[in-house]
Amino acid sequence: MTKLNELENWFADKNKVMIALSGGVDSALVAYAAFQKLGDSAIAVTADYKTLSAEELQTAKQICSEIGITQLFLDYDELQNEEFTKNDSTRCFHCRLELGDHLLNLAKEHDVDVIVDGTNLDDLGDYRPGIDALRQNGIRSPLVETNLSKPQIRQIAKSVGLSVHDKPSNSCLASRIPWGQRVTAERLARIEFGETIIKQLTKVKQVRVRDFDGSAKIEVEKNDLSEFDNLVLDKITEKLKMVGFTSVEIDLEGYKPGKINVIAD
Repeated sequence: MTKLNELENWFADKNKVMIALSGGVDSALVAYAAFQKLGDSAIAVTADYKTLSAEELQTAKQICSEIGITQLFLDYDELQNEEFTKNDSTRCFHCRLELGDHLLNLAKEHDVDVIVDGTNLDDLGDYRPGIDALRQNGIRSPLVETNLSKPQIRQIAKSVGLSVHDKPSNSCLASRIPWGQRVTAERLARIEFGETIIKQLTKVKQVRVRDFDGSAKIEVEKNDLSEFDNLVLDKITEKLKMVGFTSVEIDLEGYKPGKINVIAD
């Protein structure tokens, strides 16, 4: 039995399933496997909240179109949650706890018996308080339960033709703001604008614009640093200052997920 067969068979005894789909390869593969086994009894749900970029939302829609799965949307404002916006080390926990509540309510409306997400085996080794919150609401992780790692997931996703098989990992826009600095709509907007501009002016696919109280620090993969010559950096700096950043610099160490554990990524 292949790992894909194993994943698909995980859904065999389920009646109706709801997949929390973010736009990444992990939840995309879960949605694919669920749809292969359950057809229209599998539903994808994407939370269209304030910390999700427009690019990620569009990717989530594209994934569902490729698979053929029905997609529903949750539209709520997590910026109304003080436990989230104060942005301490429990931010992800409170975000996912609220998401879980919304998913449970939607599941009841659609007679869903199990909600699943895209957490994979490798995620368990990171600092991911959001996983604990989802577990509190009974949300399950088929990729973990079938022992699938990120490389395996990418390989399977490629074999079944999912366009996001090589998509770089991403995280919510709030992860660009250091703990202890408030999450606001203004900051999220300028972060998203900055990352969009950088992708337009360069060939980089993996980028983070960290917002340190208005100072932008750009992180890209080390082998992409050569994209930022003086002319390009001047253009980026000009654009970012137009939306409220006071200074702009490149992090020469390159992109590292969850750097110094101050920013959960």
